[in-house]
Amino acid sequence: MNTSRPEAAPGRIVLLTTSHRVAPGLLSWPAWQALHAADQVLCGDGAHPQLPYLREAGITVDEAIPTSEDLVDACAGGRTVVVVATGEGEPTLTDGLARLAGSGRVHMPELELLPASYDLPGARLLDLVQVMDRIRAECPWSSQQTHKGLAKYGIEEAYELVEAIEDGDRDELREELGDVLLQVVFHSRIAEEDPDTPFSIDDVAGTIVAKLIHRHPHVFGDETASTPEEVKEHWLRTKAVEKQRTSVTEGVPLGQPGLALAAKLASRARTAALDVPLPRGEGIGYELLAMAVRAEAAGADPEAALRAAARAYRDAIRAAEG
Repeated sequence: MNTSRPEAAPGRIVLLTTSHRVAPGLLSWPAWQALHAADQVLCGDGAHPQLPYLREAGITVDEAIPTSEDLVDACAGGRTVVVVATGEGEPTLTDGLARLAGSGRVHMPELELLPASYDLPGARLLDLVQVMDRIRAECPWSSQQTHKGLAKYGIEEAYELVEAIEDGDRDELREELGDVLLQVVFHSRIAEEDPDTPFSIDDVAGTIVAKLIHRHPHVFGDETASTPEEVKEHWLRTKAVEKQRTSVTEGVPLGQPGLALAAKLASRARTAALDVPLPRGEGIGYELLAMAVRAEAAGADPEAALRAAARAYRDAIRAAEG
């Protein structure tokens, strides 16, 4: 490289970055402007997903990434060179340009980092779906799993999530939320293979989106709600229309922990304004039922209350051991 050339307009290097989570061709307007105005467009990856769309738009792309010195030379005379970044954003190139700039020997062109597409909130969920697809196809254990076989893990992960919430551990909370999310994605991936009634993670997401919109007419519709009680009223009313249940006990999972089950049944009866006497019987079960109903009526969660007491008991045991 001839570093003694006369001083001239140093030109401009534009490093164009894109997200693989955004459909190819959906670039920002400043990116398209830079591409059309460039004197030269370079890309070191001939399989880059953007290339077909750039060429369809009439942009000539040279499949090469020169050295940092050659790139500086290519900008001589005020020329603009756009580099469509690959992988991690061409760190070798940017490091080389930084070394040249630090040497003080070269009249450096302007360097601009231009994000051509951005990740929207939730974009990493696409990565999770792709990873799950590969694991399902290539992992000897994951490829053999079924809904029934995974059911116990869903229960375990839910309990671990509750424990992280009660502990107040933010790092643990983030991890346990991920484990619960994995169960949703895993089951959805298995469901795609059902020969009779397949559905995908998009179907799962679409169902809950439709449900949330329908049950929040005060947000997405014409109704109003200014208090949590009014919101709950909307929720229960729309839910009743959706389910068209013949009993308030329908939909209450009997497999949940006993105190939580008792409290849920009591809540359903109270919400429906049903005055239902507690069944008479002897034994600890009926005593626990009565306590759970009283707790629910008082606005307490008997399951959470018992867990808190049990944790205190655990601490007492540990203290006694020490």
